[in-house]
Amino acid sequence: MEPAAGPAEGGCGPAGSASAGRQQPGDQGGWAGGAGGSWMAAHPTLTEMMSLDISDSTQIYAAFVVYLDLLEGRNWHEVKYVGVAELELVCLHAREREQDSLQVMVPVPVHTLLSHERMREIMKKASIPQDDPDTPLSVTLAIVESDSTVVYYKMTDGFVIPDPPDDTEDTDNKQWRKKRKLLK
Repeated sequence: MEPAAGPAEGGCGPAGSASAGRQQPGDQGGWAGGAGGSWMAAHPTLTEMMSLDISDSTQIYAAFVVYLDLLEGRNWHEVKYVGVAELELVCLHAREREQDSLQVMVPVPVHTLLSHERMREIMKKASIPQDDPDTPLSVTLAIVESDSTVVYYKMTDGFVIPDPPDDTEDTDNKQWRKKRKLLK
């Protein structure tokens, strides 16, 4: 039997609520650092995300936290959310700079268990096909902690050869200096 992805024991998100957007007025608990939760619950983007066909409210809330981080914290462009009902995920499509190609962000709460099979399924169904057929599929996992910390982890389908250094002469000099220093 294949392990399913989903929140582990304890889960993420506002304590005692069935939905991230349904905190009681004046509720000091929750994911967003206490008192800030009430403005978040009323945020139009969170409300729209909650109307998607995704049943896991912690995943929706994680997507909203990543949405805010990309848009407000990192100043990314064209940050849009997309519900992927068959994966039960809200994915984000965004550009780091205006001229860059779209990147796919897959927000997941930190307690979500992901099997290798589940990550492969996410890669196939959530990634955007590239213009160049030699470009491997890629998505970025945005792992969200309960204090709204986000860690980004880029996944690609297959091996990606790193770009060569900009100036090989500098690289050679650095290596020579290291060797010379070790010999002394």
